[in-house]
Amino acid sequence: MDKQNVTLSLPRSILRKAKKIAIDQDRSLSALMVELLTELVEREDQYAIAMRKHLALLDQETDLGTNGSIGWTRADLHDR
Repeated sequence: MDKQNVTLSLPRSILRKAKKIAIDQDRSLSALMVELLTELVEREDQYAIAMRKHLALLDQETDLGTNGSIGWTRADLHDR
């Protein structure tokens, strides 16, 4: 995996807590950040895939059991 260093500016309180979490999990802060960012990217990728699938379904014609013919009017449905 090709890697690149980045510089982050974090509030001290967040950095302090993040370091403690990393220490408690016996890993580096860098490894913790990689895991969290990987999960975020994967979640966004899964959302994009699901969105494309659902939009494709909306483009398909769907047979609702009417064989393309509607035998009622709006007034029939609402007893007007």
